[in-house]
Amino acid sequence: MMNSRKVCKWYDVCPLKRFYQEGRLDRKWIENYCHGSYNDCIRYQKEEKGIYHPDNMMPDGTINKGLQ
Repeated sequence: MMNSRKVCKWYDVCPLKRFYQEGRLDRKWIENYCHGSYNDCIRYQKEEKGIYHPDNMMPDGTINKGLQ
């Protein structure tokens, strides 16, 4: 199902992809943002504007201290 939607252009270099592949991030984040509504992703918005954001920032803008 994830392949049927357009994927965020930053997905391949996004740390969330690595966290997901390592089993440290729930699939819903990838489905809802990276392979879904990536325009709603705070990470995407910051990346587009060249604004720094930490690797452990989630798509909703929260910081996940468990991801480093």
